[in-house]
Amino acid sequence: MANPKILEQKQNIIDEITNNVKESSSFIFLDNNGLTVSETMELRKKLRESNSELKVYKNTLVARALKDLNIDVESELNGPKVVAFGKDIIEPIKAVSEFSKTHENLVMKIGIVDGKVTGLDELKKLATIPSREGLLTMFASGLLAIPKDFAICLSLHSEKLEN
Repeated sequence: MANPKILEQKQNIIDEITNNVKESSSFIFLDNNGLTVSETMELRKKLRESNSELKVYKNTLVARALKDLNIDVESELNGPKVVAFGKDIIEPIKAVSEFSKTHENLVMKIGIVDGKVTGLDELKKLATIPSREGLLTMFASGLLAIPKDFAICLSLHSEKLEN
């Protein structure tokens, strides 16, 4: 029989994974074969800047945690994996996607976005969405365009009346 201390440690890790999946809006599985320690540290730093994290867990413990949550991604849990996750849906996906463009050893595999299993194609689409700040800027410029166009229209109309 296994040592109770080891079983307790494993259960703590399973609980941590479960909490991370529940509290995160996006939870992405990555293949990182061939990334150096410095590259991994660089990725961690990039993810921290977007309030996200990168963790390495044993696949068996991840499978147990996800089984408790009724999420089935066991077919993807082969070989060494790391997970990136964060409270924002887009930011961890964007950070990993940008990093993988310059580091071909890092590959997104599958994700859990808002509690639903999401394939690679959907993750790539999500990576192209602008950041929250970018979307707010686009929205604000759209709102400012209407009064600007109205002011131009009034100005042209008043010039026409003067002539």
